[in-house]
Amino acid sequence: MIVIRPIQEKDREALWKIANQTGNGFTSLQPNRPMVDGKLDWAVGSFSLAPERKSLDDADRNQENSLYLFVMEDTDTGEVVGTAGIESAVGLDAPWYNYKVNKQVHASQQLDVYTMVETLMLCSDHTGLSELCTLFLRPDYRHSKNGAFLSKCRLMFIANFPELFSSDLFAEMRGYSDEDEVSPVWEALGRHFFAVDFVEADRQTSVDKAFIAELMPRHPIYTNLLPDEAREAIGVTHESTTPARRLLESEGFHYTNYVDIFDGGPLLDARVKDIRTIADSREYKVAIVENNITDQRRWLMANKELTDFRCIMGSLSFQGLDAVNITPDQADVLNVKEGDLLRAVPLSKDS
Repeated sequence: MIVIRPIQEKDREALWKIANQTGNGFTSLQPNRPMVDGKLDWAVGSFSLAPERKSLDDADRNQENSLYLFVMEDTDTGEVVGTAGIESAVGLDAPWYNYKVNKQVHASQQLDVYTMVETLMLCSDHTGLSELCTLFLRPDYRHSKNGAFLSKCRLMFIANFPELFSSDLFAEMRGYSDEDEVSPVWEALGRHFFAVDFVEADRQTSVDKAFIAELMPRHPIYTNLLPDEAREAIGVTHESTTPARRLLESEGFHYTNYVDIFDGGPLLDARVKDIRTIADSREYKVAIVENNITDQRRWLMANKELTDFRCIMGSLSFQGLDAVNITPDQADVLNVKEGDLLRAVPLSKDS
């Protein structure tokens, strides 16, 4: 069975192996040992402090950014095969920069000229918002809806503990690059201010984003001055990330004209209360049965624990309106017993 749980100290080497598979453009988990070790320590610390943070009022809770990083584990082999994370409030401990895509109008009645052009403006509008991040699934497990399961488990955690997160959620999509993995947006814009290639600049941002403010222009950038291939790539998702974008859009996320400053990839935003998995999920009492699974749709099921959170995907059946039947194996992996509360929701609207 496949289970998703909070990352633990024992996963340190597994996380390092995954970091060596993510590839260029995966800013949040790169093959940099201090970075990987720091991320694991940050996540383990965040989970350990989460019960204490839950008890704080909103003002005190929002003074720091916590990382809730989950791993997907194959219980048959004990291997960690994927990661998925949530940052509770970006930009509080390090600047968070994006471009806002705006429109500028230039008009002259005397000359009978009217033009409207797009501009890029450096901004920090997402400071304090929660971010879905660090989603990676090993290639040999990219089947059987595992990718959707891994992505949406985070929404089940947010549904259980909304007080730990902001009321707005966003995800940064990898931007378009050509067959040689060259980003037209970077080549046309970023390279002129950083004088390094895309891979090096991306690596640097994973360590410290402060240099962005020091080097990038603070004035609007007119996109009509950029080459056609760069202008056309703004807000376009990398081919390998397109399925993830479609999945989030099916959940209620949408593009709101914010893009990454390096590759021009889009940011997708949503109000937490409007996200399908969160809005449609319900709590049920657990009934453990041997062979009474009648609903063959794929369901997400998660226990109600914070530090011992568990989420699985599978079939179930119902007892009236307030109870679900699950198998002993499912109950064991979820670490629930008869009468416990369980959150459940169909994997998708048509699953």
